[in-house]
Amino acid sequence: MIAATCRLRKHADYQQVYQASRKQFGKHMSYFFALRPSPASNATAVPSVNLGGPRVGLTVSKAAVGNAVDRNRIKRRVREAVRHQLSLLRAPVDVVLHPRSSVLDLDFTMLEREVASAFRAIQKAAQRQMAPAPSIVD
Repeated sequence: MIAATCRLRKHADYQQVYQASRKQFGKHMSYFFALRPSPASNATAVPSVNLGGPRVGLTVSKAAVGNAVDRNRIKRRVREAVRHQLSLLRAPVDVVLHPRSSVLDLDFTMLEREVASAFRAIQKAAQRQMAPAPSIVD
C-alpha cells in the first residue's frame, strides 16, 4: 500500500496537475506531472500534506477499460508497481498516471519497467525545472 502522504487524494489536486502540465506518453500508460510550489509561496499550506516528496494519483477511464472488475485489477497492479518504484522520485512533484487496458495482460516486470521509465523521465524533467537559470554576465 502506498502511504497516504504519497497519494493525490483530492479532485482539486488532480485538476492542478492537469492544468500545470502536458500529457506525456509511455507505451502502456500516459501521465501528467507538475512540480509543487514551495511551502513559502503557499501561505495556506495544509500541514498534513507531504511537501517534500512526490505524490502519485491514478485514474482509469471507464470508457477506455470497461467493467469495474478490470478497472480495479488495473489499479491494483499499477499501485503495486508504483510502490516498488516510488523511490526513483525524489522531487516534490505530483504525478497522475493513466494506464491503458493493455496493462491487464502485461507481465508485471514490464509494468514495473514502464512505471520506472516514467518516474525517471519525471525526475529528470523536475530537476531541470528546479535548477536555477544560468545568469548571463555582460
